[in-house]
Amino acid sequence: MSFIATGRLSESPYIECILRGQADKDHTVMCPADGRWNICIAKINGKADVLLEGPMAQAVPKTHVEGIDWIVIKLKLGVYIPSVSVKKLFDHAVTLPRAAGDSFRLNHVILPFFDFENADGLVDRLARHDLLTIDPIVTATLHDRPVELASRTIRHRFVNTIGLPPSTIRQIERARQALTLLQTGVSILDVVYQMGYADQSHLTRSFRRFMGHTPAQIPAFYYTD
Repeated sequence: MSFIATGRLSESPYIECILRGQADKDHTVMCPADGRWNICIAKINGKADVLLEGPMAQAVPKTHVEGIDWIVIKLKLGVYIPSVSVKKLFDHAVTLPRAAGDSFRLNHVILPFFDFENADGLVDRLARHDLLTIDPIVTATLHDRPVELASRTIRHRFVNTIGLPPSTIRQIERARQALTLLQTGVSILDVVYQMGYADQSHLTRSFRRFMGHTPAQIPAFYYTD
């Protein structure tokens, strides 16, 4: 074993999924573009740190160092932490300050470290303390529900919560859906047709930007975090 990653879904209205992994030697994977915020805990040599990861506009390589154990809570699109500017997190991560014992601090609230099984409980606590919220305008727009706001106002809400405009988020989500089709055995040409790409070159350009690889390299080199 050099690298193992698994995941599960959650019934929380705030959580997309929860992932965990470990590596017994340095291992670099390609992380795709994503408009979602992540709450992460990384343990190395007995020390744990909690991090906030922001949205990513394009795929980037990530190295998991030898001996790391990590858990990622991937929040749903439109879920964000209002007290933390997305501009500080865009294509970046920040480490939250540690508190006494196995705990960390967010906005003067002390919270316990979490594990794979109780990660949902941490998110529930964040919601009860009003430390995270869902932007209803972003959610409605993503689900194609009518929103009585000017397009400029909607774009502003997206940029403030996700860091990216609606058009870019839709491109990323289309690439993610195309990936799912490829992983289930749908041919590249059928994916082009079903997802509305102009041609195979259009799909390939989108994948290189947002997934970090070409469609022909999927799923062998793809990693979901």
